[in-house]
Order: sequence, then C-alpha cells, then structure tokens
Amino acid sequence: MRTGIWQLLPKETDGAQHQTCLVSSLQLPVRQFQGRPYRRLGHIGVYARRSDRCVPLTATHCRLRLAWSREHALWTPQQWSCVIFSDESRFSLQSDSRRTFIWRAPGTRYHQENTIERHRYGGAGWLVWGGIILGSRTDLHVQSVTMTGHIYRDVILEQHVRLFRGAMGAEFLFMDDNARPHRANIVDECLQSEDITRMDWPAYSPDLNPIEHVWDMLGRRIAARQPPPTCLPELRRALLDEWCNIPQDQIDNLILSMPRRCKACIASSGRHTPY
Repeated sequence: MRTGIWQLLPKETDGAQHQTCLVSSLQLPVRQFQGRPYRRLGHIGVYARRSDRCVPLTATHCRLRLAWSREHALWTPQQWSCVIFSDESRFSLQSDSRRTFIWRAPGTRYHQENTIERHRYGGAGWLVWGGIILGSRTDLHVQSVTMTGHIYRDVILEQHVRLFRGAMGAEFLFMDDNARPHRANIVDECLQSEDITRMDWPAYSPDLNPIEHVWDMLGRRIAARQPPPTCLPELRRALLDEWCNIPQDQIDNLILSMPRRCKACIASSGRHTPY
C-alpha cells in the first residue's frame, strides 16, 4: 500500500498527473487552490520534482539483482578491495534539461510511480571508459567512436585491466556490465588467456556500480570549470584533467558503500534503489 499523501489519491493517479487534476482528485475546496495551486499542494506535502530516470527492469532482472545482492551483502572491505569496477559513459557539450516535472510527496523519489524508465542514449561528444579500485584508478580512456569488442580487448583489457591483474595477483576481480562488446568471444578469450577473473554482474544494475557516482562527480567538475569547455577538444582535455583531480578518498568511500547498496537492493526486492 502506498503511504502518506498517496493514500488520498485514486488508484489510477500517478506522480505525472497535472496539478489541476491532482487538486480535483484530492476533493478539497477549489477556492483554496485558486491563483497558485502549487503552493497549496506544497502545504499538504506534494511538490513538483523531476522524475528519476532508470533502466527498465523485468521480473527476471529483479530476481537476478536480488540474488546477487544477497550473495555479496556480507562481503568485507578486504574482499571489495580486490574488485576493479569499470564502466563507460558519454559526455557531450549539450545536457539533458529534463524539464518534465511530477508531483510527489517527500521521501517518495524512488517509488516506482515516480521514475521514468529508459535506456541510455548516445549523442555527439566523447565516450569514456574508466575503472576504480580501493586506493587507485585506471587512466581515463577517451574515444569518439562507439565501443567494439576489438577496442575493448586491444585497449581496455590489454592496456589497462591487465596491468592491475598483474599487480594484484589471483585475487583480482574485474567487474564490467553485460554490454554486447564486453561479452564478445574475443574478449572472453583474452580474459582467459590473461587469467583475469570476471565478476558475475546482474544486467541493468548501474545503481550497484559505484563508478556511476564517479561519472556524476566528473560531470559536476566539468560543469564547474571556468571558462567551461566550448568545443570537443577542450572537453576531452577537461575530462582527462578532472578525472585525475577527483580525490581518491571520495572514490574509496563509494566502493566502501557496496554493502549498503546490496542491502538497499534487497530491501527493494531487486527493484530500483536510491543509489
């Protein structure tokens, strides 16, 4: 059952409802809402907020996410210190303004009705790859083309991941998601030949990967630069500089949040989490 203000709404009501329809559905005196209805909605605990965008999750995705979280919820910091978390992200000179607002009560940000599920999209800019581990990080790889299995093998694995495997030994675990280039046969063959153990990873689980928050840090640092980058070469230089400038203790804190991420996923039965 929904809690708080949502108990006042009809079953078909969701957060995307227009404010005037929401006022009517509450069956409160219209005169109270004349002029500035959004103020009156605020008085009863409903506010305009942007909906959070999440990847779509099926029942199978939720089940696998839940199983993975249960398996790793009790891992120690020592165990997590053996994992390098990797990911790709895209940065462009244009941002998504996300001007669509919803009406929701405080504390309901990640309720299912208040999220917009969507797949990631591309755009003009740079594709970057990076990896983080307790106490260190890889160099940031920046490219203008989409990732392929050959690039992933020849550049990402051979020039970056293999070095960490050599330094850490057999306990090293490599985390990457289930993107098609990552699962190419030539990639699997390279991992096997280099004796690199890949961590099992549930599909559609960016909230379980701490490097996602590093991308947020990187994006904020880029946006705060004065003057900001105005062309792609400037953006590339800014990405490389700011990646190195992110404090390592902030990255370490994200990795040490893994037990909390697992517990949040368990609490949500494998659905979206606040992370």
